[in-house]
Amino acid sequence: MTTPADFKLDRRDGKAVLAPIGDWTAQGLGRTAQRLAVAVRDVSPKAVDLSGLGSFDTAGAYELARVAKVRPDVPGLDVRPDVVRLIELVGEAKAPERAAPPQRGLYPFLVRVGRFVETFGHDIVGTFAFYGRLLVTIGHLAADPRRIRIAPTVSLMERAGLDALPIVATTNFFVGATIAFLGANLLRQFGATVFAVDLIGVGVLREFAVLITAVILAGRSASSFAAELGAMKMNQEIDAMQVMGVDPFEALVLPRFAAMLFMMPLLVFVAMMAGIIGGMLVIWAVLDLSPAFFFDRLLVNVGVTHFWTGIVKAPVLAIVIAAIGCRQGFEVGGDVEQLGRRVTNAVVQALFAIIVLDALFALAFMELNV
Repeated sequence: MTTPADFKLDRRDGKAVLAPIGDWTAQGLGRTAQRLAVAVRDVSPKAVDLSGLGSFDTAGAYELARVAKVRPDVPGLDVRPDVVRLIELVGEAKAPERAAPPQRGLYPFLVRVGRFVETFGHDIVGTFAFYGRLLVTIGHLAADPRRIRIAPTVSLMERAGLDALPIVATTNFFVGATIAFLGANLLRQFGATVFAVDLIGVGVLREFAVLITAVILAGRSASSFAAELGAMKMNQEIDAMQVMGVDPFEALVLPRFAAMLFMMPLLVFVAMMAGIIGGMLVIWAVLDLSPAFFFDRLLVNVGVTHFWTGIVKAPVLAIVIAAIGCRQGFEVGGDVEQLGRRVTNAVVQALFAIIVLDALFALAFMELNV
């Protein structure tokens, strides 16, 4: 049965001594804290007598620390180690966090730069480790093809590929039309409007189709992969799979890689056709060049070299997009804030990687004179 909390405040040897009595718990406190606040308004206890104290919990420790300003080093507390520990815990919990003063100057800037470089280095190492584990998983599946998961791969091909066809085709159609408008207006000044066909063919086939498609998939599929795997990580589904003996890379990552690897070239091909058709319609309407002339000049002057130059980028970009999305999903912690941050990182890193890889491809093709 709970004994109501009470206290005595006496003077012993010239010092104010606080003597808690009864059960200083959440049930026994009642209005004792208010009376204690009035009693210690003009005097601060210098010692504590725990001989009459019964049960004690964090509620009582909080009131002693808050109202009577009892600290763990006050004389008399050492007879009850549990009381000392609870007052320490409550004191740490209620201690206000001091806001760090704003730092200015060269040193804080260098600290931020150093932290960025360290984080960037960890990301690079983590990315290579991710690719290494993926290669090991591919090796295991190559040794035993029966373990390949066909059903989830086909489902992901539909979600990441076929469902993206409308937005990819529509976006690239208008990109091709925009290039045609710009080319027609600029080349008309020099009397060379016929070269607008070459501009559309080279621009769409070589760069814009694959680049726009990759950007769309970075915002669509990379974020989706990160969110799906991150939610599974938060719900401990991935841990449960490992306990059951299922390899998460084999069950979750590899189907997403395969889906992106198979569908990206198809999407890029559709994007090329949509961009060419958009440019052809604009050339037909603005410059009155017939579709037959447009395609004939496209085949003769542009050829298939630029087509293959664009297509060859698709598998590389697909691997990078899938890797970034899956890796960020596996890095999610235990809260929603982490999930949102990782999804954002997946999109940003995928876009950055796409631009950098496209620039590297351009340099390589320039050196190869392709």
